[in-house]
Amino acid sequence: MLSPRPPPPLHLSSLRVAVIGGGGAAGLSAARELRREGHKVVAYEHGERVGGTWLYTDEVESDPVSVEPRRNVVHSSIYRSLRTNLPREVMGFRDYPFVASGRPGRDSRRFPGHEEVLRYLEDFARDFKLYELIRFQSEVSLVRLDEDGMWTVRSRTNAADGETVVDEKYDAVVVCNGHYTEPRLAEIPGIKEWPGSEIHSHNYRVPEPYRDQIVVIIGSSASAVDISRDIASVANEVHIAARSTLESSHGKLPGHGNMWLHPMISSTRRDGTVVFGDGTSVKADVIMYCTGYKYHFPFLKANVVITVDDNRVGPLYEHVFPPVLAPWLSFVGLPWKVIPCPLIELQSKWIAGALSGRIALPSQENMIKSVEALYSTLEAAKVPKRYTHNLGDRQFEYNDRLAAECTCAPSEEWRKVMYSSTSMNRKVRPDAYRDEWEDDHMMLKAQEDFAKYLSC
Repeated sequence: MLSPRPPPPLHLSSLRVAVIGGGGAAGLSAARELRREGHKVVAYEHGERVGGTWLYTDEVESDPVSVEPRRNVVHSSIYRSLRTNLPREVMGFRDYPFVASGRPGRDSRRFPGHEEVLRYLEDFARDFKLYELIRFQSEVSLVRLDEDGMWTVRSRTNAADGETVVDEKYDAVVVCNGHYTEPRLAEIPGIKEWPGSEIHSHNYRVPEPYRDQIVVIIGSSASAVDISRDIASVANEVHIAARSTLESSHGKLPGHGNMWLHPMISSTRRDGTVVFGDGTSVKADVIMYCTGYKYHFPFLKANVVITVDDNRVGPLYEHVFPPVLAPWLSFVGLPWKVIPCPLIELQSKWIAGALSGRIALPSQENMIKSVEALYSTLEAAKVPKRYTHNLGDRQFEYNDRLAAECTCAPSEEWRKVMYSSTSMNRKVRPDAYRDEWEDDHMMLKAQEDFAKYLSC
């Protein structure tokens, strides 16, 4: 294996840094913090606009379950009716509040639709002059560590005068390519003989194709909850199959005339029957997988020692740095079940400071020990590898560790309380939590905090 260069000296250095996936929230945050630290940034973005997964399109992939290697890949997983499942006060970057602008055509709701999030990211890119750092329609096909310790990034750019393939050298690479493009599928006995249609939620846009049909949805995530209700508005029946459900909750869902909750599917049959874990069954037209996504880094060459094992990306110190390659290779935005923007902002600050030499990372040996300790803790708790990057309620402890490394203020108390109260409200009012809440006092606390940024 090739050896990277030693860590930067403990004085400020300006490096040439490539950001892979520069148009999404993670890439925009990384580009901003790297430039703030004095680095020279090139952000590669395969699309034509900023927004990443928040760029809605009616287009879906040619393979409904997205496993065919030669399919047309669509990078957005947004469905038309999507509204945020967190309030806007919580969602924004720490120093760039996500407040209602009041401008014509904007969505002022506390839980806005996806277009408002896209507008927020466009505002962020404009206000911090990030467009000048982004190379649009530039697809990265290779990231390689070279013998001189530098990184080669190969990109393919489409322009009016044709396609151009270019290799360029960088001191460091920051990977921000997201994880909502390669779907995960549940393994179901008998599915190859089952005659119905299969689709992953990645390719769901509108409910109309499911009118008068019987649909089985696998999953209990936010998208499963939203899509099941969306489809129930036109379908004959909607049956939700999920692993983590209480037996007492199985059966017809209160307040819904055509929705049922079941344990996970145990098998499917040639006659179209879907059998659930408790022995109940239904003849269905469609099975929809709301089963999440796989981390996918097809551009990383074999000499970059990063593996994806049952959706655990590793080894990574604090979900960011491969110990052997730190700080020259890093990842932003891998944790899930989190508030994304504050987390990726702190990750980006940490990476930028580590590359300049302003922030010292632990020794390679100590980073490896930290990774091994995390894996041992998860194994002892019988947590599957695929949940390694699931932070959930531990996100604030994680954010505060990074904030301390960056000499930033810890997570705001109102943000923690608001996140918790929203989670509780979602359980109590699953159909109405976006429009009914009881934490107005926390909204006032947030507005007081925002005033110092909005007055600048």
